[in-house]
Amino acid sequence: MKKLQVGVIGCGSIAQHRHLPEYAANKQIEIAAVCDIVKTRADEIAALYGAVSYESVEELLQNKEIDAVSVCTPNYLHAPISIAALKAGKHVLCEKPMATSREDAEQMIEAARESGKKLMIAHNQRFVPSHAKAREILASGEVGKVYSFRTAFGHPGPEAWSVDGKDSWFFEKEKAFIGAMGDLGVHKTDLIRYVLGEEIVEVGSFVETSAKEFATVDDNAVCILKSESGIIGTLAASWAYTAKEDNSTIIYAEKAILRLEDDPVNSLVVQYQTGEIVKYELGGIQSNDEGGQSNSQVIDRFVDSIESDKESPVSGLEGMNSLQVVLAALESNETKKLISLR
Repeated sequence: MKKLQVGVIGCGSIAQHRHLPEYAANKQIEIAAVCDIVKTRADEIAALYGAVSYESVEELLQNKEIDAVSVCTPNYLHAPISIAALKAGKHVLCEKPMATSREDAEQMIEAARESGKKLMIAHNQRFVPSHAKAREILASGEVGKVYSFRTAFGHPGPEAWSVDGKDSWFFEKEKAFIGAMGDLGVHKTDLIRYVLGEEIVEVGSFVETSAKEFATVDDNAVCILKSESGIIGTLAASWAYTAKEDNSTIIYAEKAILRLEDDPVNSLVVQYQTGEIVKYELGGIQSNDEGGQSNSQVIDRFVDSIESDKESPVSGLEGMNSLQVVLAALESNETKKLISLR
């Protein structure tokens, strides 16, 4: 069977640590091309994977041999490059946040529909075993009604792992559009929607730049979210958790409390009202720490959706619905009002 020919657009840290190694490990894939505005970086990566090096996205997309691309660029380029790739007949795996506005996200979805190609957004938290198990438990009804939640994603900031350090686009509003909320918060808006199986309908927030004096984007945010059935909870996204990464979620339900990624050994702990405690050792969450990368499943799921012609595991619509919670958080902070998404 002919291998899928893949191009990776943007050769920064997310491409180097996630996309490229996971494509290389997939036997159905051949990394055919890589592209970066820093030509030396593209050349080095191309040599490593036996691919063709491009400096121009347009030239890469003109290569008719390429079946699919990963878009691993700064946030402001996600939508235009994804749309161009879909129009060029390529399947697209786009990093999160999928776009910097709802309008751009809608155009991406429309481009996928018109082209008949797959559009997947790289929300890897859905594939974490503890998260999938928690969703299953909640959906079964065994813990009763869900009342509340708190979810957090924080670490010391992208300067420690970005290829450009403090000079990274992550800290520039013109290129990133949004800081910790776009880097980390959107992961958690997607996770909460996925685990609860509900949409978020109301958002309030405080969004600050307080830890990175050199940044023009947010680095600390705390949000209050309300779901369609009335579940309320908090979401924190931060680049100021200086000692240790936190990627945990706690769900408070009628008959139990579910603790996800809150224990170093047991990735899911269910504390029942009866006093019974059930511990699930399902394997750790993917992280940027040394040894923390193995397989996020994002690439394998993307490839499988193409090969099997199945619906994208995280569709453009799913990506947009997670993005709009983040956009509402920004609006809430600016207007000092609760924002309705109904």
